[in-house]
Amino acid sequence: MTEILCITYKYPPNIGGMEKQSYELIHGLSYYYTTHVIAYKQESHIVAWFLSLRSKVIKMLKDHPNIKLIHLNDGSMGVISLWLQKYTKIPIVITIHGLDIVYPLGFFQHKLVPRLTKYTASISVSESTKNECVKRGFPEDSTFVVRNGVDCSMASVPFDQTIYERMKNKYGIDVTGKHILVSTGRPVKRKGFSWFLKNVMPLLNKDIIFLMIGPLKNDPNALEKTMRGLENSLHQNVQLMLGMSTDATNVAHELKLQENAYHLGKIKYDDLLQVLSLADLFVMPNLHFDGDIEGFGLVALEASMRGTYVLASGIEGISDAVIDGENGYLLPSGNAQAWADKIHELLSDKELLNTLSEKGRKYTMEHYSWAKMVNGYKEVFDKYIM
Repeated sequence: MTEILCITYKYPPNIGGMEKQSYELIHGLSYYYTTHVIAYKQESHIVAWFLSLRSKVIKMLKDHPNIKLIHLNDGSMGVISLWLQKYTKIPIVITIHGLDIVYPLGFFQHKLVPRLTKYTASISVSESTKNECVKRGFPEDSTFVVRNGVDCSMASVPFDQTIYERMKNKYGIDVTGKHILVSTGRPVKRKGFSWFLKNVMPLLNKDIIFLMIGPLKNDPNALEKTMRGLENSLHQNVQLMLGMSTDATNVAHELKLQENAYHLGKIKYDDLLQVLSLADLFVMPNLHFDGDIEGFGLVALEASMRGTYVLASGIEGISDAVIDGENGYLLPSGNAQAWADKIHELLSDKELLNTLSEKGRKYTMEHYSWAKMVNGYKEVFDKYIM
């Protein structure tokens, strides 16, 4: 089989959406190619791994001279590996996820992004991300879109009725007879969580409760305290780069003001699946912020696989994951009344909502499998493998 090399620092045992995507991509590609992998697996400190990366790649290419293509799994990997553009004539394909192309630091945009455009080809995870790439000089004829996949096996885990008791005993929340909204994710501004709490929750009926899942660390650590002394724009750029919580204080404040909103924190994966199934609706109330975009919308697909209909802001890469009228509805970002009206409309007819939810689950399973994603990458790779 044709040999390829995949390089990534987002990989198990690290946990996260990009880590899962990277693993499933490489695993799937191994059915079509002899796939060599250089991945960060916590075998050393991440800085040490990056410092040793060049020598690892050179050794890999010397040991396997028949490698016909190199894949870099995100923009950061592309920046670290710019030296490869002069070192080898092997085609190099880079994946761009979103923030790794719009990151607003001037040096990155003006000095590094132009060099990223010089790779053989690029794959964006959404049309929105592709548009951001093309605006920055990526050639349209070598800039492709392959949407991320979702773990379809999530759908096969049966619903556990004991989740009602666990919610009451573990979290002190009685969900019996309630309509339930759920969101997941870190409290960053683009997610719109504090906006939803402040502007939408007061418009909702009192039998509707909102459950939030994810980290909510409101006490700054030493690094964050140090960063507060930085000039404001630099502070924001570093937060974006490190993926820090930029909205935790506002979320915590709004939670205190809402009697029907609860934050569960980080929960076990098994409980996450059950809470997603418990919910009537999954909400993604994202807002637009310059320099920070939602490249895709994997959490929406995960909710859909659990049979939960999705309401999401119709902005950025979300519209590549949530297809309006198929596995959810896209709503105007920042329009609280439109959100409240759609929530009340859907919750007023549970039979129709159940039908929509099952339709959405089937649509997501058909269009967003890992196999479909892998095949998309293979189609791109085969264009450049000689």
